[in-house]
Amino acid sequence: MGQPIERMKMANRPDEYYRSLVAELSKLTDETEWVEFKVGNDQPERIAKYISALSNSAALCGKPTAYLFWGIDDSTHEIVGAPFSYRSLRKGNEELEAWLARMVNPKLNLSFHDVDMGDGTNVVILEVPAATHEPTRYGPSAYVRVGSNVKSLANFKDREAQLWRTFDSTPTELRTVADGLSEEELFGLLDYPGYYRSLGLPIPAHRN
Repeated sequence: MGQPIERMKMANRPDEYYRSLVAELSKLTDETEWVEFKVGNDQPERIAKYISALSNSAALCGKPTAYLFWGIDDSTHEIVGAPFSYRSLRKGNEELEAWLARMVNPKLNLSFHDVDMGDGTNVVILEVPAATHEPTRYGPSAYVRVGSNVKSLANFKDREAQLWRTFDSTPTELRTVADGLSEEELFGLLDYPGYYRSLGLPIPAHRN
């Protein structure tokens, strides 16, 4: 724990990448603090707690991304298939993704993927970025993994202190300034006219 976080861009990747990821991480002899396997668990509140815990634990472990898998047995790590589609999950009248975007702070670029393993088995992957400048919270509370358990970060002062030291050791240029912005919000924060002027280029027509 305590290593600087290596940031990586979550680009659109081919299905083969995710099949390889499932195959590789399912070989782990034990769940790590930045990987969680589930068969079921479609309860939004539990998912949000896992996101907070995985994000904070990934930061502590120096990992840029944590993973939550559905469709892999958490005891045997056998790939058994997810029994639901995340797209069908809701919290009240909200779709799961929209509810998570509202309830998890700071905003994270959460990324769901349905992965066809090629034999008719489907695995759902949730990529969870590591916390970078403050603990990731679900509602008012932050969580952390202790072994394979999800615990309140407030009850583990040593880990909380280590997490803040991790943020301090992450180079400024590798820290996330803002997450979860729309294109319009992003360009509203950037001096893109000045950027184009400095290069002697015209501003794109759709940005005028």
